[in-house]
Amino acid sequence: MRLLKKLFYGIAFLIMACCVLILVCALNPALTEDLSEMLGLEENATVVGENIGAGVLEDAQNDIIADSVNTTSKPIEVGYIPPAEDAVVLPEQVYGKSDYEPVRSNEKLLEDEEAEALMRSSLPMGEVGEYLTFDSRMYPYYAMLDEDLQMLYRQIYANALEQKKAFAPVITVGIERVKDVFEAVYNDHPELFWLETEYSCKYTQKGICLEISLCYNDTVKDLEEAQKKFEEQAQLILDGAVKQASDYDKEVYVHDALVKRVEYRANAKMSQSAYSALVNGESVCAGYARAFQYLMQQLNIPCYYCTGYSGEDHAWNIIELKRNYYNVDVTWDDTKPTTYDFLNKTDIDFAQTHVRKSLSVYLPACTGGTLVAANTNSEDTLENISDDTTSQEEIAGSNLDAYINPDPQEPLTYPDGLYPNGYVDEEAKAQREKEENLKKAGITEAAVMDDMTEYYADCLKQMVEVGTGQKYFTNVVPKSLWSTVEKAYGQGSYEEGYVKKALEQMEMEHFAIQLQVDDLSGGYYRIYHNIYTW
Repeated sequence: MRLLKKLFYGIAFLIMACCVLILVCALNPALTEDLSEMLGLEENATVVGENIGAGVLEDAQNDIIADSVNTTSKPIEVGYIPPAEDAVVLPEQVYGKSDYEPVRSNEKLLEDEEAEALMRSSLPMGEVGEYLTFDSRMYPYYAMLDEDLQMLYRQIYANALEQKKAFAPVITVGIERVKDVFEAVYNDHPELFWLETEYSCKYTQKGICLEISLCYNDTVKDLEEAQKKFEEQAQLILDGAVKQASDYDKEVYVHDALVKRVEYRANAKMSQSAYSALVNGESVCAGYARAFQYLMQQLNIPCYYCTGYSGEDHAWNIIELKRNYYNVDVTWDDTKPTTYDFLNKTDIDFAQTHVRKSLSVYLPACTGGTLVAANTNSEDTLENISDDTTSQEEIAGSNLDAYINPDPQEPLTYPDGLYPNGYVDEEAKAQREKEENLKKAGITEAAVMDDMTEYYADCLKQMVEVGTGQKYFTNVVPKSLWSTVEKAYGQGSYEEGYVKKALEQMEMEHFAIQLQVDDLSGGYYRIYHNIYTW
């Protein structure tokens, strides 16, 4: 009995001692940390996706440290290999045309007491953007991040969209990763023209970000009016671009429009934004590239904001055309005279002038494909290019000044599908040949019946409209369709095609028909239908 009583008192004493120790540790976090180190408990676990709030500071610091969240994204296959920066040689005509400002983070280290106070203040997370989705083909920087960091991306984007300034991160995250995610948001979204390239971050002794503060430019003072101006100016270019025959046409149209309307100015207001280029009409490389990116996105053509080094910090674009990727530097083409020297170039072409840095190294490698590298040193002009015998090399060696659109608000067309850089778009070339042939024939494309279905429908409509008695009507078909038309009349199938239906609508029973054919220029026949009904 005495033994059981002693055992009972011993257990009670241990329980009381543990309670006292727990209370002391709760009141003194530093002691908890010391005990953890004494017991060999390493701080190496990664906790992501947990909301930061009062009472979790110790857990966050014990469960996550800066090194444990240094994985930026999903595993990425790097196709681009940056050349050495010391090998960069700037062409004389573009020297000094850069002035890109990299993303900057104003970081403030908090003492433990400050961090605890901030945690207890229950700083809101603002907009979390949980329902937002971003197409990886159009927004590649988003696709570079893992699922947890994509949560932070959506939160930053959503808060920037609503111009909210300070908020707590939706996930537990280290300060280095915040910078990566902010850069991803900024690079993907030129439409956020009010968002500055810098932000602030308050963080703990362990490198955990507790608060993010975004910075905005002056357009937020009347953002509704600023957005109206921005969209109006963009639409002026887009209205002309959408009329172009191919993505390549649209790209060159936008390129020409920006070169014409934007002036390079080192001290331009809001120079890092697309707004500076489209609304203010003066910018630096960042503004040119952001405006080009925005306009191509509106045309549903993947176009990325690429940053790096070209003697100094510089920005340009990467564009996808027919599943191939190319570098585009609109800023450097804006010279006197205007050139296409930096339009649709491969990474090899850019190796001596452009070096990607930061997250841009993960953008697709620009290996080209169907485009021929431009060489505008020749004094030949487009007038010397023949219609059918010009080689790709001759095109690439020509002076391309004649391709510059004097009025970017009107569509710019190129003869025989020839484009800057020697690219020949066969589809566009065929369309232009068709337009020329229609012009020679003196007809419109709408007047041409391209197949038998259209032909029969047109004949039915016209036969009913001309009415009964001795009448006639005409339509136009390509020469390639004439043999089929002739066969239909020889075999009598034209009656089922439209005549019987027309007679029923006209309430007639008999008809006689005779065809005459006029050979038009450009490969078209005009068919005269001399018809008599009774």
